[in-house]
Amino acid sequence: MGSGWLRPRTSPAASVTSTPGGGFVLQLPAGDSRAFRLAQLDDYMELPRRGFRWNPPLTLSLRARLSAQAYSGTWGFGLWNDPFSLSLGAQGTARRLPVLPNAAWFFFASVPNHLSLRDDRPGSGFLAATFSAARVPSPLLAPGLLALPLLAWKPSSNLLRRRAARAVRGDARRLAVDPSQWLEYRLRWSPAQVGFDVGREPVFETDVAPRGPLGFVIWMDNQFAAWRPDGSAATGLLAGPPATLEIEDLQVRREA
Repeated sequence: MGSGWLRPRTSPAASVTSTPGGGFVLQLPAGDSRAFRLAQLDDYMELPRRGFRWNPPLTLSLRARLSAQAYSGTWGFGLWNDPFSLSLGAQGTARRLPVLPNAAWFFFASVPNHLSLRDDRPGSGFLAATFSAARVPSPLLAPGLLALPLLAWKPSSNLLRRRAARAVRGDARRLAVDPSQWLEYRLRWSPAQVGFDVGREPVFETDVAPRGPLGFVIWMDNQFAAWRPDGSAATGLLAGPPATLEIEDLQVRREA
């Protein structure tokens, strides 16, 4: 598959460039915690969610290398429904409101991120992870905005977190690999299961399979988000050194 189906999005001084062999290099500059930094490739920004391209069964594979193991923020690649987007059609984007998350991806989240709603699953580190939730119309989620002030009080935040875990199923495993080395990654998505391979070896399988359609994304940013088991919640930006993510041999193949 050629690269014409992907579109870059970058913050100032970040970049996404193509390589002669058909790969990509995503680069983030060094920066402090006052400015958002992003380098991203995706195939969905101009589409409504119902028009996202990917449904199971499919296999996604690529080779990737991070510039260093030390990283502040999140990076990764895989499939999701861009659930937290609030887009009203500006600058050629599709009109979208927030929905519940569905995703299957290789995802790195540095401390202080904590992105699991389950106490028995990791919330940071280099993860193979999935989320699965019903396709609830956005207007039905709007009353939930009234509960956001309750996140500031740990007991009420903890109660909301437990309820969110029932609405959004999640599963994840921390990967014991060195992403600063060239590695081959594969994601196998069927309607009832997702399998993850690294270096042609299975590393994780789960029956928490997302609901399609989903969009494809590769990204690096300096964000953090945490909703911890004790109920404490926080979001923000992180300072960090420059970072590069190299991608080769990207393929997304629909299975029969």
